[in-house]
Amino acid sequence: MILGRVCGSIVSTINHEFYDNKRLLMVDRLSIDGKVTGNYLIAVDSVGAGAGETVLIIDEGNSARQIIGDKTAPLRSIIVGVVDQTTIQSI
Repeated sequence: MILGRVCGSIVSTINHEFYDNKRLLMVDRLSIDGKVTGNYLIAVDSVGAGAGETVLIIDEGNSARQIIGDKTAPLRSIIVGVVDQTTIQSI
Protein backbone atom coordinates (compact mmCIF):
# COMPACT_ATOMS: atom_id res chain seq x y z
CA MET A 1 0.00 0.00 0.00
CA ILE A 2 1.01 3.56 -0.62
CA LEU A 3 0.42 6.57 1.58
CA GLY A 4 -0.65 9.70 -0.27
CA ARG A 5 -2.41 13.05 -0.04
CA VAL A 6 -5.24 14.02 -2.38
CA CYS A 7 -4.19 17.11 -4.34
CA GLY A 8 -6.79 17.33 -7.10
CA SER A 9 -9.31 15.63 -9.33
CA ILE A 10 -9.43 14.56 -12.96
CA VAL A 11 -12.37 15.34 -15.25
CA SER A 12 -12.62 13.49 -18.55
CA THR A 13 -15.40 13.85 -21.10
CA ILE A 14 -14.12 11.01 -23.29
CA ASN A 15 -13.01 7.88 -21.47
CA HIS A 16 -13.44 4.10 -21.22
CA GLU A 17 -16.97 3.21 -20.09
CA PHE A 18 -15.55 1.65 -16.92
CA TYR A 19 -14.76 5.16 -15.64
CA ASP A 20 -18.33 6.46 -16.06
CA ASN A 21 -19.62 7.65 -12.67
CA LYS A 22 -16.26 7.09 -10.96
CA ARG A 23 -14.14 9.81 -9.36
CA LEU A 24 -10.51 10.03 -10.43
CA LEU A 25 -8.24 11.79 -7.96
CA MET A 26 -4.65 12.99 -8.21
CA VAL A 27 -2.67 11.91 -5.19
CA ASP A 28 0.81 13.07 -4.13
CA ARG A 29 2.85 10.15 -2.83
CA LEU A 30 4.14 10.64 0.72
CA SER A 31 7.36 9.46 2.35
CA ILE A 32 7.30 7.58 5.65
CA ASP A 33 7.60 10.90 7.52
CA GLY A 34 4.59 12.37 5.67
CA LYS A 35 6.44 14.60 3.22
CA VAL A 36 5.49 14.85 -0.46
CA THR A 37 8.00 12.86 -2.56
CA GLY A 38 7.41 14.66 -5.86
CA ASN A 39 5.70 11.60 -7.41
CA TYR A 40 1.97 11.26 -7.92
CA LEU A 41 -0.72 8.76 -8.87
CA ILE A 42 -4.13 9.02 -10.47
CA ALA A 43 -6.47 6.69 -8.61
CA VAL A 44 -10.14 5.72 -8.57
CA ASP A 45 -11.80 6.88 -5.34
CA SER A 46 -13.70 4.07 -3.60
CA VAL A 47 -14.10 5.76 -0.20
CA GLY A 48 -15.22 9.36 -0.80
CA ALA A 49 -11.85 11.01 -0.13
CA GLY A 50 -11.52 14.76 -0.43
CA ALA A 51 -8.83 17.33 -1.22
CA GLY A 52 -6.05 17.47 1.36
CA GLU A 53 -6.91 14.13 2.97
CA THR A 54 -4.25 11.49 3.56
CA VAL A 55 -5.25 8.21 1.91
CA LEU A 56 -4.17 4.60 1.45
CA ILE A 57 -3.75 3.50 -2.15
CA ILE A 58 -3.34 0.11 -3.77
CA ASP A 59 -1.21 0.53 -6.90
CA GLU A 60 -1.41 -2.96 -8.37
CA GLY A 61 -3.96 -3.79 -11.04
CA ASN A 62 -5.10 -7.25 -9.97
CA SER A 63 -5.71 -6.19 -6.36
CA ALA A 64 -7.54 -3.04 -7.51
CA ARG A 65 -9.74 -5.08 -9.86
CA GLN A 66 -10.62 -7.47 -7.03
CA ILE A 67 -11.86 -4.55 -4.92
CA ILE A 68 -14.03 -3.31 -7.81
CA GLY A 69 -15.17 -6.86 -8.58
CA ASP A 70 -14.38 -6.68 -12.31
CA LYS A 71 -11.61 -8.94 -13.64
CA THR A 72 -11.33 -7.01 -16.90
CA ALA A 73 -11.43 -3.42 -15.62
CA PRO A 74 -8.72 -1.12 -17.05
CA LEU A 75 -7.59 -0.18 -13.56
CA ARG A 76 -4.30 0.03 -11.71
CA SER A 77 -4.67 2.35 -8.69
CA ILE A 78 -7.52 2.65 -6.21
CA ILE A 79 -7.97 4.59 -2.97
CA VAL A 80 -9.04 2.13 -0.28
CA GLY A 81 -8.95 4.20 2.91
CA VAL A 82 -8.77 7.64 4.50
CA VAL A 83 -6.04 7.89 7.15
CA ASP A 84 -7.03 9.46 10.47
CA GLN A 85 -3.61 9.32 12.10
CA THR A 86 -0.11 7.96 11.57
CA THR A 87 2.47 7.12 14.21
CA ILE A 88 6.13 6.35 13.52
CA GLN A 89 8.11 4.62 16.24
CA SER A 90 11.88 4.42 16.42
CA ILE A 91 13.37 1.05 17.27
